[in-house]
Amino acid sequence: MGLFKRGQVWWMRFTYQGQQIRQSTETDDKKLAQRIYYKVLGEIAEGKWFNIPVRKTFNELMDRYMDEHSKVKKRSWGRDLISLSHLRPFFGSHTLEEITPQIISQYKGLRYAEKAKPATINRELTLAKHAFNLGMKEWEWCRENPFSKVKMEKENNLRDRWLTQEEEERLLKASPQWLREIVVFALNTGMRQGEILDLTWKDVDLFRKVVYVLQEKVGEKKTVPLTPTLFELLKAKSKVRHIGHNLVFPSENGTRISGSNLVRAFRGALKKAEIENFRFHDLRHTFASRLAQSGIDPYTIQRLLGHKDPKMVQRYAHHSVESLRNGIAVLEILNRSRIEEKLAQI
Repeated sequence: MGLFKRGQVWWMRFTYQGQQIRQSTETDDKKLAQRIYYKVLGEIAEGKWFNIPVRKTFNELMDRYMDEHSKVKKRSWGRDLISLSHLRPFFGSHTLEEITPQIISQYKGLRYAEKAKPATINRELTLAKHAFNLGMKEWEWCRENPFSKVKMEKENNLRDRWLTQEEEERLLKASPQWLREIVVFALNTGMRQGEILDLTWKDVDLFRKVVYVLQEKVGEKKTVPLTPTLFELLKAKSKVRHIGHNLVFPSENGTRISGSNLVRAFRGALKKAEIENFRFHDLRHTFASRLAQSGIDPYTIQRLLGHKDPKMVQRYAHHSVESLRNGIAVLEILNRSRIEEKLAQI
């Protein structure tokens, strides 16, 4: 009998018009799988079976995904290429029907053996999962998405590295002018790298002293107030804008600065300033940590960062000593009021 098991699901194997076909019965019940198998064989014998699956490979799926989606987004193009450099050697020649949760689990084990971090593995799995969703729902290349059945790895996102005032001075001194402007902007807005590099003048309102940011992660726009420092910075830049482009922080040629070039220059400035264990994204953490240290409430920090989930700002709670102190001070005021009331009654 041409039945075999993959994980908990029974698959059938048979020949149709000289082509070897492997297809899921989509059931873990062997008796039901047998009935489905014999029904298919009967339809083939009667010339009524035309359900020939599209036998596309993982490489073909990812080629189309990169051309039609990743290139369009641009921002994630480089990151997707890096993820694919690990995915292709493992999954590339497999047909989409051959990729199962069990095989994906083997891939995760391989990546851990290569010392990949959970966050890195999750980015790779998410890329493949998205491509499979398109292959299933829009292109009709596959009937199911095995990546949606695999649990993502638990990440440790509790990194709490932020820039001291002394480190900030050294970093700005070690940075070229164009990078210094971007670093100052990040420290005073908490905006992500891509949000800053994509910022255009139509998103800047100097009259209201705000910038508008489209957050791709949540699909919404947020309004970011400008500090006096940033207002003066943007006011000065607005007077020397390049003709033919609309970017606030363009390259010398007026094009968008690539993330890789920014990171390369940023690392060079960090090395020159003798600052270790620091990433560009930590400028965002610095922004939030400084707000918390100044007694700004978590809800305000959440709104400024653009997080929907309040849990995302809990990492800054231990910085909020002044906010806690203000809360305790309220109790002292209440106690004094009660004492004064009692004294007034004597």
